[in-house]
Amino acid sequence: MADRYLHLTGTAPGRFLTRRLGLPQPAPLRRWTLETPHLDGPLLHLTAGASAVTGVAEALRTSGLTVTERADRPAAIVLDATGVATAAGLGDVHAALHPVVRSLAPGGRIVVLGTVPSPDDHHQAAAQQALEGFVRSLGKEIGRGSTVQLVRIPGARIPGGASAHAAGSTLRFLLSPRSAYVSGQVIELTSAAPDPGSAPVTDPAAPLTGRTALVTGAARGIGAAVASVLARDGARVIALDVPGAREELERTADRLGATALPLDITAPDAADRIAAAAPDGLGVLVHNAGITRDRRLANMPADRWASVIEVNLDSVLRTTDELLKAGTITRGGRIVATASIAGIAGNTGQTNYAASKAGIIGLVRSLGPRAAAEHGVTVNAVAPGFIETKMTAAVPLFIREAGRRMNSLSQGGLPVDVAEAVAWFAQPDSTAVNGQVLRVCGQSLLGA
Repeated sequence: MADRYLHLTGTAPGRFLTRRLGLPQPAPLRRWTLETPHLDGPLLHLTAGASAVTGVAEALRTSGLTVTERADRPAAIVLDATGVATAAGLGDVHAALHPVVRSLAPGGRIVVLGTVPSPDDHHQAAAQQALEGFVRSLGKEIGRGSTVQLVRIPGARIPGGASAHAAGSTLRFLLSPRSAYVSGQVIELTSAAPDPGSAPVTDPAAPLTGRTALVTGAARGIGAAVASVLARDGARVIALDVPGAREELERTADRLGATALPLDITAPDAADRIAAAAPDGLGVLVHNAGITRDRRLANMPADRWASVIEVNLDSVLRTTDELLKAGTITRGGRIVATASIAGIAGNTGQTNYAASKAGIIGLVRSLGPRAAAEHGVTVNAVAPGFIETKMTAAVPLFIREAGRRMNSLSQGGLPVDVAEAVAWFAQPDSTAVNGQVLRVCGQSLLGA
């Protein structure tokens, strides 16, 4: 369903009226297209503190933007704050960004680079944790469709520790139109990255070439968008959905040149049938299938509770365990699950759904490090907020409008926004991104 309010605020009378009434004024978001793959304008590279992490300039050059230390109208600003280790040092953050933040182009990007708060130095820990509050607050005030993120690079201040090279794929994602609906987020890279387990990427435009990706719940909505973006990035896609959605699933698969796999993911033999459909193994497994059966707990019968837990969580746990044990997910593989803002902030009438999605977060945080160590596989999750789908179009008008406006970008996201985040997790050079839950929610005002 079209966002008529967003269209209204794009007109001169609409801007005047909403300004006078103090109403939200969302800016249209620029998303990735083949014709416009990059932001328009230079990238301003700044440093707060006396020292900087190694490799930042090299990593930034892969973003497709011209990197400079002076710019009148930058499309993006990257501030290296890894050297900030005291409360007084936070003044350098203010001094670096205060003079330039107003010059950021509409739809621009600000990325602050920090490091992991130290368990042994409470001054450094305080200063680095302060960056999180800073970034989340700046994301809520920046406006004009711009976004702000914090990327933590482990060991950045330790001699011989990690450099910014591992942040390459993350910076390319955050400094591009692909991250249009991601803001106010903290991404912590790992120094215990698994072996990539595959040949290096030779075509940046198709980084998943030679890899097979399976997407559950792929017949429509977010799942279909994920399948489409992974296919665009070169993957051989297997699109899975319940047999009852066979016709729609086959239409989606035919459009993408993918393989349709009608299968109930809760079936006892689901993992065996997935393995049979991918005899050469899976490079990417996306757990997107999910259902809702909303009722307040006092009115919720056991079958409504059980069905949501079974589809959204238990089937994910079971099939992941079996596919890892069987080696179906190949070394260097990527597992991406779908959580939800509901699993972070909760939602009235969704105790079952919120429990299942919070469970996904627990799965990712626990399994990520072990899967990397034992199987060479990373495990991450996306947590969508209000995304414009057929399901949200059926939500009552006033609730739908509230859902759209209750985030820093004052609008709903699109299925492709979630798909772009999944594709970033799936990339071979995202090996340092593990155990992360990325909220694709426009920086929801609740829980994010």
